[in-house]
Amino acid sequence: MTRKPIDPLACSAEIAQALKKGVFLTTKSGDKVNAMVIGWGHIGRIWELPVFVAYVRDCRYTRELLDANPEFTVNVPVHGFARNAFAICGTKSGRDMDKIVAAGLTPVEPEKISVPAIREYPLTLECRVIYREEQDAARLPEAIRRQFYTVETGDHISYYGEIVAAYMIED
Repeated sequence: MTRKPIDPLACSAEIAQALKKGVFLTTKSGDKVNAMVIGWGHIGRIWELPVFVAYVRDCRYTRELLDANPEFTVNVPVHGFARNAFAICGTKSGRDMDKIVAAGLTPVEPEKISVPAIREYPLTLECRVIYREEQDAARLPEAIRRQFYTVETGDHISYYGEIVAAYMIED
């Protein structure tokens, strides 16, 4: 297996397009690795750094892992979506199961952080959190609050991850 370095900002349109269907956000704390499907996020530059911003609800297990270890990978499918993996990682909690094993995903050693990439979703961004902000849904327009937020779902936390490595996993 090899890694072909990529310019993450040159791939921003491809990443933004993939977000519409979902990409994986992978986290790790201790020996616990977790992947969740995200459809919200953006890539760009801020503070003269390449950054991916991920939005994670405060009630998610992923948030617990991110707060314990402020690193994550963004894993983008480029050869299609495995419905089973997306179903497991998009609807189950890592608190209750090992989603990586259940989804049949293959962790790949990272280059610069402690969180693995996912072989089956080869476009990989390795990110180190440089800023975290809790959102206040009460400050959003009513129509958005009604559509996306309830007491049960909670608010989101924005994680600004500096992209410290970006590559395509090749077999």
